[in-house]
Amino acid sequence: MPEARVIAVANQKGGVGKTTTAINLGAALAERGYRVLVVDLDPQGNASTGLGLGAGDRALTTYDLMLDGAPPAQVIRETAVAGLWISPATVDLASADLAIAGNPRRSNLLRDALRGPGTAAFRFDFILIDCPPALSLLTVNAMVAADSVLIPLQTEFYALEGLSQLMLTIREVRQAANPALRIEGVLLTMFDGRNNLSQQVEADARGTLGEVVFTTMIPRNVRVGEAPSFAQPVLSYDSASRGSAAYRALATEIVTRTRVPAEGASQ
Repeated sequence: MPEARVIAVANQKGGVGKTTTAINLGAALAERGYRVLVVDLDPQGNASTGLGLGAGDRALTTYDLMLDGAPPAQVIRETAVAGLWISPATVDLASADLAIAGNPRRSNLLRDALRGPGTAAFRFDFILIDCPPALSLLTVNAMVAADSVLIPLQTEFYALEGLSQLMLTIREVRQAANPALRIEGVLLTMFDGRNNLSQQVEADARGTLGEVVFTTMIPRNVRVGEAPSFAQPVLSYDSASRGSAAYRALATEIVTRTRVPAEGASQ
């Protein structure tokens, strides 16, 4: 049985579009016929809310999957989007770093859960991990479990600041625990082509990172912002919107592009 392709969506900076990307990329891949799991690894649980799971639908969560060995079949929930599942999160994850600090396999708990037979039985093609906005043990777990890291980067002033620390963390994870980890790509989000600053950030990102930056950019789009309040991906909320078109284009790149080694991004 082929293993799922596991992509960690990560950036230690908040508000850059991690959750929005995980939800909508997952929906776009599911729309193409793939079986997709979104793993909510953020204590805020926004990916779970954005895919329609209320507090009462989260009896067992990613916390139980990682720390208590809960069977994936009891944690993973089907969403209203055909082909898309969610491993939900609650604020319990906020204490996970402390809870696992003394565990000798503390960096491998998520990998063990996602690579085990219980998850394999779902026959997922893609697993997208929505990481918390911090370079914590949870994020390290995501990188150890992942084949690659997708980095959303908001097109704003100082956008590239802090990226070097994330790249360093990826390099350390490669050296210590996951030699095969790659950069899936850097995704420019909240792009406004009418704004000189957005254009300058794009030029700086492409000049610095080259082909690591996805061709697709996610535009500033009202529909993308509205969709979470209706607990839907934008592809369900407004399939014809510019945001939906962008995430479909991103899914095409994910499916077809060659992943770039992590060291290439830091040169």
